[in-house]
Amino acid sequence: MTGSDEVSVDGAVAAEESPRRGAGSRVLGWLRELAIVAVIALVLSFLIKMFVFQSFWIPSGSMESTLAVGDRILVSVWRPGPLDVRHGDIVVFSDPGGWLDSGAAEEESTPVWREALTFVGLLPQDEGTHLVKRVIGLPGDEVKCCDNNGQVTVNGFPLDEPYLGPGIEPSRREFTTVVPEGHVWVMGDNRPASGDSRSHRGNPGGGSIPIDSIVGTAFAVAWPLGNATTLSNPFTDVTIPPASAGTSQE
Repeated sequence: MTGSDEVSVDGAVAAEESPRRGAGSRVLGWLRELAIVAVIALVLSFLIKMFVFQSFWIPSGSMESTLAVGDRILVSVWRPGPLDVRHGDIVVFSDPGGWLDSGAAEEESTPVWREALTFVGLLPQDEGTHLVKRVIGLPGDEVKCCDNNGQVTVNGFPLDEPYLGPGIEPSRREFTTVVPEGHVWVMGDNRPASGDSRSHRGNPGGGSIPIDSIVGTAFAVAWPLGNATTLSNPFTDVTIPPASAGTSQE
């Protein structure tokens, strides 16, 4: 083989290796771009969870028929916060103590990957430490059941509760309470199946929950698609009189 032939062969080999290196560089570049996009998506998801809304899923029937078991709801973290909680809001709150069954059998540990995805907001929040109910009484309100028409009253004002399903009574147990400052009185829409403020009157706060325990206010059902809907507040256009200065806790 002549010297010129050797140069020709070396040149051919070099020409074959160059496209391979180029393809490898393109793959690495694509992987870097994919990693950057993934990191940006995770950061945005985390920021949305922290400052805009979170997602939760409904594990029980205590809010039927407004919320069904398995519904995924979106919860605005702006209320409470920049915005005040209102009568009629559906709120998600952490267990203020003694509301959830502490004697239940221990569940299998949550996989690390699931905890990570939940932390950044890509999976619904763990329902095991949170509850969802509707706000009936605000700080200072006198909440009572029931008047002569069988309705729950707030500061003497009878509530028309359109979210109660057919045959659901406002409450089968009588009670009168004044909501402490910094707390709200909550009840489930499925009153007979809801362990709400009425069931915890012996707890600190007399059954009312601290506003500080509220994660946010539900504003939509996002999943399943067949149940997707916005969650409006039925009391937005209702004027409930303010609490009387003379009311006292019973």
